[in-house]
Amino acid sequence: MHSNYSGRRVLLHWLSAVIILWALVSGFYVAYMPVSASVEHWVGSLNVSLTTLLIPLFAWRAWLFVRELEPHGQVLSLNKRLALAVHTLIYLTVGVVLVTGVLMMKSAISVFGLVRIPHPLDDPALIELANVIHTGSCMVLSGLVALHLCAVLWHECSGRRVVRRMSFAKAPGAVIERGQR
Repeated sequence: MHSNYSGRRVLLHWLSAVIILWALVSGFYVAYMPVSASVEHWVGSLNVSLTTLLIPLFAWRAWLFVRELEPHGQVLSLNKRLALAVHTLIYLTVGVVLVTGVLMMKSAISVFGLVRIPHPLDDPALIELANVIHTGSCMVLSGLVALHLCAVLWHECSGRRVVRRMSFAKAPGAVIERGQR
């Protein structure tokens, strides 16, 4: 029987997913489509606030992911190793996106106008480098998210209910993964 994820992991997954998908879609939209300066400013401000709030949640989620990697004395199948590799790439790429998103800021980071965090870099060349890495890593993350969504669809069509496992609706008699209560 497949394991389910704890409510905490499910909540962290869906909060992360919503923020990441919003930030990617809206960020690329304002970057590559003609939009007014006010829309660009609004989306930029919202994305900075949301992704700044995501940083500690993502750190917690990444910590839970790394904790799962401790050896359990089992040999993973090729499919499970591939899934682990893709998930690891997603976590690493999200980390790069979040770090470079902070480093590329030219002014203080405002979180919904309530908290201001000083920008960490003053050197325009380093800020531009962070911007270039951020843009590239967002493109990589978009591809990884698309791959992840295709894998979910493939699993669902193959009868493996991965969406149910990553939801609050659990199958009767479902088992929660070790250490995930």
